[in-house]
Amino acid sequence: MEIVNRLLKGDKISLARAISRVENGEGAPILEALFPYSGQAYHIGITGPPGAGKSTLVDKLTAKFVEEGKRVGIIAVDPTSPFSGGALLGDRVRMSALTGKEGVFIRSMASRGSLGGIARATKDVALVLDAYGMDYIIIETVGVGQVELDIAQLCDTTIVVLVPESGDSIQAMKAGLLEIADIIVVNKADREGADRMVTELKFTYELRSEKGKWKYPILQTVATRGEGIELLGITIGSHRDYAEGSGSLKDKRKERIRVRITELIEEKIRERLRRQVFKKGELEEAIERIYRKELNPFRIADEIVRQVIN
Repeated sequence: MEIVNRLLKGDKISLARAISRVENGEGAPILEALFPYSGQAYHIGITGPPGAGKSTLVDKLTAKFVEEGKRVGIIAVDPTSPFSGGALLGDRVRMSALTGKEGVFIRSMASRGSLGGIARATKDVALVLDAYGMDYIIIETVGVGQVELDIAQLCDTTIVVLVPESGDSIQAMKAGLLEIADIIVVNKADREGADRMVTELKFTYELRSEKGKWKYPILQTVATRGEGIELLGITIGSHRDYAEGSGSLKDKRKERIRVRITELIEEKIRERLRRQVFKKGELEEAIERIYRKELNPFRIADEIVRQVIN
């Protein structure tokens, strides 16, 4: 396949085209061809509430990796435009300093209604970037709060970015967003309340010590000035060493494969349902009869599934 061959040779245009096909639901042959070349990139998730400065943090962290000679792929997931269906904010605009840099590829993706903080095609786009030869893949979520839990499943290191003003909501976030973090970053730490925020977070994470030997670092950054970025990069490296040494990285990646296989099976079943049932008009007929209380929706659903599977 020409597009795959050119992509594997480092052609950025082929990379962009391959990602577009994946996003449009036409990428299955490409993904199958690229899969044997994937598995080398380290995935970093950046999540947190809106306004925490995630994009600026990604920008500075990527610049650090590039200075070290690393190649970085960025997937920035934005809200979906109600008009075009595309990414509404366009993080590439806010990461303009990285545009054109050798070894950097940025892709904005629309969440398209996904409630997990990442777009449906994010996992497949990450695979394409991995096969392309990226050392790091940074995934920035849409920034909608506590529902952004899928990112922890997809990434090897998950960073939750907060700001001093988030202090009053820490208790509410304990059962959600904070539970997925490997590293906590209090960004905009030059604002009032940053030290108090760090103290509250340290108290919160002392309760998690029984879950493992990793000591959940809580860092302060001022991303706009590049402050704290060096330490953040070192801490990511420390978490990688810990995950590899403890075996948790291997376990997480195996679980990622398990989840992806399940998702693919479900997608294929849904597609088969659409082909075999929806086109025949059987569903509309069943809906009409259910509306008239002539059929039971639970029973008819079982019957349809049995027909498809058998």
